Amino acid sequence: MRKVALEKLDAFFSAIAAGQKLYLPVDTEAGAKFEPWESGKTLSNALNTVRSAKDFFFPQTENLMDFKVEGKTIEIIDTRKECEDFVLFGVRACDVKSFEILDRVFLADPVDTYYQNRREHGAIFSMACTKPVETCFCGTFGIDAANPEGDVVCYKTDDAIYLDAKTEKGKAILEKLSDVTEEADGDAVAAQKELIGERMKKLPLASLSAQAFGAGKTAEFFDAPEWKALSQSCLGCGTCTFVCPTCQCYDIKDFDTGHGVKRFRCWDSCMYSDFTKMSAGQPRLTQLERFRQRFMHKLVYYPTNNDGLFSCVGCGRCLAKCPIQMNIVKVMKALGGCEHA
Repeated sequence: MRKVALEKLDAFFSAIAAGQKLYLPVDTEAGAKFEPWESGKTLSNALNTVRSAKDFFFPQTENLMDFKVEGKTIEIIDTRKECEDFVLFGVRACDVKSFEILDRVFLADPVDTYYQNRREHGAIFSMACTKPVETCFCGTFGIDAANPEGDVVCYKTDDAIYLDAKTEKGKAILEKLSDVTEEADGDAVAAQKELIGERMKKLPLASLSAQAFGAGKTAEFFDAPEWKALSQSCLGCGTCTFVCPTCQCYDIKDFDTGHGVKRFRCWDSCMYSDFTKMSAGQPRLTQLERFRQRFMHKLVYYPTNNDGLFSCVGCGRCLAKCPIQMNIVKVMKALGGCEHA
C-alpha cells in the first residue's frame, strides 16, 4: 500500500496525466462531474457525481459508422479509432459495480467492440465512501462502500490518500508513481473501513432488503396490483434512466448529412412511449407497462439472466433526481412488503 499527502495531490495527478488521460470529479455549478484534469483542479468532496462514470464506456451518443453515397454506390466507412489510455479517479463503489453489470451486456457474444475498446484502455481508481448520504443503499445489493472494487482502491483521510492496487493494471500504474507516493501501512485504512461500516449501518435505507426479488420471480410480481398506483404517479420523463449507472438501452439512428449518412447510437429509455416502436406498433402501450418493465428488469429479469446479479447498485441518483420522488426504493417497499416507508 502507498499514500500521497493531500498537499501533494497536484504533483500526483500530474504524474498520472503524464502517462495517460486523467479524469476526476470536480465541483461545478451543476454539481460534481468528471472532467479532464489540469493543474489547479481540485478533487471534489461530493459523495457522487451527478452523472455516473458509465459515460466513459457507454457514451450518451457515439458515431458507429459512416456511409458514403455516390449514385447507386454505397461505401461503408469504419469510424472506429483505438481509444487512448485513461484513468478514472475517484469512482465510488456503486459506480464501479455498475461496470460489471454493463460488461455482462456489452462483452457477451456478440461483443460490442466500441464498449470493449474503452474498457480495455480505462483504469479505475475507486474511492471508499467516508461520508455516505441518506439516499445511499448500495448495501442492499451486497456492495461494500468500504471495500470498493477497481484497479486501485483509494482511501481519503484528513491528510492523505492511501492507494491499494488490486489488479495488474493498477499495480503497473502505481509502480510508475513511486516518486510521488510513499510506502504506508494499513492502520489508517483499517480504521477508516470500520468507521465507514458504522456509518452505513445508520443510514435510513440500511435495512432495505432485496431478498423478495431476484431470479425466477416474474410470475410473482408481473401482475401485482401495486403497479397501477405506482405507475400513475410517474411522469415518464426518463430522468431516472439517464442518471442511472446501469441502464443500457439505446437506439440507433441514421443522419443524412447531404453527402452521405452517419449512423450513430444514442441512449434511449424504456420509460418513453416510442421506445422500441416498430412498424407493428408499440409493444408497451401504457405507462403501467413501461413503468413495470423498468423495475422488473432491475429486480427480476436481469438477475434471472445473470446469475442472480441485480441491475441496481443503490447509488441513489434516481432518489435525488426524480421530480416527483418516485424511485426503485418505493417500488421495492410496495412490492416486497417492507415495513419502513
